Order: sequence, then structure tokens, then C-alpha cells
Amino acid sequence: MAKTPFLPPLRFLLLFASFSATFSANITTDESALLSLKSHITHDPHNLLATNWSTSTSVCNWIGVTCGSRHHRVTALDLSSMDLTGTIPSQLGNLSFLASLSIRHNSFHGSLPIELTNLHRLKYLNFGNNSFSGVIPSWFGNFAQLQSLFLYWNNFTGVIPSTLGNLSKLENLILYNNSLQGQIPMTLGNLSNLEWPSTLT
Repeated sequence: MAKTPFLPPLRFLLLFASFSATFSANITTDESALLSLKSHITHDPHNLLATNWSTSTSVCNWIGVTCGSRHHRVTALDLSSMDLTGTIPSQLGNLSFLASLSIRHNSFHGSLPIELTNLHRLKYLNFGNNSFSGVIPSWFGNFAQLQSLFLYWNNFTGVIPSTLGNLSKLENLILYNNSLQGQIPMTLGNLSNLEWPSTLT
């Protein structure tokens, strides 16, 4: 008796096993990135992450985390107004499906790791009302999909990087209440989608 009828189910099982292994590896990458962020939180007065971000539950059920329905990868992270204190680890750049990142109204500080440039899908970025310092990184201009950038009420110094003019899809740019100096780059005139009034200083 021919055995060929059994081959399609076998192929299906092999493909399913391969997909499951890939999915597991990818969601593990996201979980590791978020656990690294958790380890960089030095003050969590409401125990929001301490009690909720646990490996005993799916990362997609963690507070502030949203996963996409198609790939089941982390697509949004919103830790706004949680009274958190900490720094941003380089591993956060491993959230390769992340489209929205908001940690506004907390006490995050330090500089921003260049690994965040790996977030190629990022459309919304809100670091407003924290204590980040140093210059606004020129590599912010690499976020080709970015539509909203909020960096207000921080301790950024230096000039507004001219590379922000590369953000052709940018609609909102809020930079006020920092310690920025110099002139507004002429390259910002290239931002035809920018909705005025956006606040720069």
C-alpha cells in the first residue's frame, strides 16, 4: 500500500513544529527584553511590575503590554504615570515588533541606548516628563515610521539634531522644557506632515 497519503500530514506536523519553535523563541526574546527593563526599575511604589510581570503568565497579559493578534509579538508598551524610577536597558531594542512606546510621567533617567534604533516599526514614542539627560540622539532620525515624538519636560541638552528632518511621516514633535540651545534646524522644514503648532522649545 502506498504511503504517500501520510506525507502531507507529516509535512504539516514538521511545519507546525518549526512555527511553534520560532514563535516560542520570538516571544521569549520579547519576554527577556521586558524582564531586563523590569530589572532596571529601582522604584516601583505600587508594585505594578513586581507583582504582574511574572514568567508564570504570558507576556501578552502583563500590565502595560499589548501583543499583536497575528504574530503574538509585543506591539505596544505603555507604562505611563506609574511612578516608576529607573533606566532604559539596551535590550529594549529587541522588541522588534514594537510600534508604540510610552513611559511618560515617570522618573526614568540617564541616557538612551543606541540599540533603540532597532525598533524599525516604531510609530509613537513618548518619553515626556521624565529625567532623561544628555543630548537628543541624532539616531532618532532613523525611525522612518515615526509619527509622534514627545520628549518634553526632561533634562536634554545641546541642539535639536538636524536628523529629525529625516522623519518624513512625523506629525507631532514636542520638545519643550528641556535645556536645548542653538537654532531650530532648517531640515525640520522638510517635515510636510508636521501638524502645527508643534512645540520645540
